[in-house]
Amino acid sequence: MKILVVEDEAKTGEYLCKGLKEAGFVVDLADNGLTGYHLAMTGDYDLVVLDIMLPDVNGWEIVRMLRAAKKGMPVLLLSALGTIEHRVKGLELGADDYLVKPFAFAELLARVRTLLRRGSTVIAESQFQVADLTLFLVSRKVTRGASRITLTSKEFTLLEFFLRHQGEVLPRSLIASQVWDMNFDSDTNAIDVAVKRLRAKIDNDFEPKLIQTVRGVGYVLEVPDED
Repeated sequence: MKILVVEDEAKTGEYLCKGLKEAGFVVDLADNGLTGYHLAMTGDYDLVVLDIMLPDVNGWEIVRMLRAAKKGMPVLLLSALGTIEHRVKGLELGADDYLVKPFAFAELLARVRTLLRRGSTVIAESQFQVADLTLFLVSRKVTRGASRITLTSKEFTLLEFFLRHQGEVLPRSLIASQVWDMNFDSDTNAIDVAVKRLRAKIDNDFEPKLIQTVRGVGYVLEVPDED
């Protein structure tokens, strides 16, 4: 497993590299943001350990650029900025974990191993595709063929749920609980209206039609059989 450490504090960088190498990892060290970004873009890394407060390009911007470039390796942010707002910002930009300085190396090593165990899943799920429909999780972009499709936040969440369960018949009750976090009321047509609006955007002007109605049950997203 190969790890890139981007840290401008010399002692901290050496400490991290020494500990990670002793734990059996191959480690590269960059002491500034530009070098770190270049290595992450051109190297084959399983994980990036990234300090936020760098002297040239900060860690926020590096995460944003990596995700915009569809680089899916896990990123662990390090920072003395430990407020909830800072942690949320890092995760929203595409980081996978956030560790506040000072920290015990044992905790960092545990988080590194956890991220590496699920790294292949993170990369595989950076986007979903069925037929010519593609949903990009990081950039929250949806395309069908050459067309860009604009969705509301709830429509995006609904489509993501369908794509995560391609080929599965999804009852209205399950859609309501997972997408709207509410109990399903059989007297309301809220789910049907939402699906109709999503269909209008991703299916009406395209072939094949992907969202199918299963009468009396719910919906399924799949490529229909050519009968």
